[in-house]
Amino acid sequence: MDVDTRLLRSFVAVAEEGGVTRAAERLYVSQPALTKQIKQLERRLGTPLFTRSRAGMTLTGPGRVLAERAPELLARWDAAARETRRAAGRAARVLRVGFLASAANEATPRIVAEFARRRPGWRADMRQAAWSDPSAGLMDGDVDVALLRLPFPGQEALCVEELFDEPRCVALAAGHPLAARERIAFRELWDEPFVAAPPETGPWRDHWLAADEREGRPVRVGAVTDQPDEWLSAIAHGYGVALAPESAARFYARPGVVYRAVSGVSPSRVGVAWGMGEEGDSVVGEFVRCCLEVGG
Repeated sequence: MDVDTRLLRSFVAVAEEGGVTRAAERLYVSQPALTKQIKQLERRLGTPLFTRSRAGMTLTGPGRVLAERAPELLARWDAAARETRRAAGRAARVLRVGFLASAANEATPRIVAEFARRRPGWRADMRQAAWSDPSAGLMDGDVDVALLRLPFPGQEALCVEELFDEPRCVALAAGHPLAARERIAFRELWDEPFVAAPPETGPWRDHWLAADEREGRPVRVGAVTDQPDEWLSAIAHGYGVALAPESAARFYARPGVVYRAVSGVSPSRVGVAWGMGEEGDSVVGEFVRCCLEVGG
């Protein structure tokens, strides 16, 4: 019997979360769609996997058996898929480079050009990721190397070299009372609602909210966004303010949004990251050297 891996992933999410509501949020699907997927898997297997109640969803005996085996099955499939995509990239002489937002700013095209010069016939395939994936696909093996903002979840399991840092500024609606100022103390923003990245990004989201630089003052979240355009729109409409790299004023200019210098907050750091098992890969190593020599 063939089973769609999507159905297994849905099952694992519901089993781990103990209900459809949180699992649907985790998977970015609607609750009715997720419920339909679970029922479809139960029909294919010919047995109930959950007992439904007001308290949530409890695994049945067969459900517990599948819950024990499914994560390993998915991990093996994911590993096989990663290795296949990596082999395809090597065969086509393509290095998959993940990045977020403006990557390494103005140094990015110079890095790519230097890599092409050193590796004739190879191409750096630049792949932009959503903010819900702060590793830009590196943790999932979707890319070979990535240009990222530090820190990010899972960073300790990867090789990371810092390239440079830059001051953080604040993005505000043009009509905001503080927008007329050239420089704003961060403590003046503590009570403002902030536009935040999705909660599952953990320390990356906390960094951009400067959660540990508020002397214990809680963060107010006015909107949650996953893409630069959504982020800019939320700020322009006054749903909140947001910390950003100083370079955002150059790369993400938009009518209705202004950027102002902020004092009393740590800088943003940019790094290049790659997998622990890639130390001996000469192509990855070449790209990393380009980043350190050109973008550092």
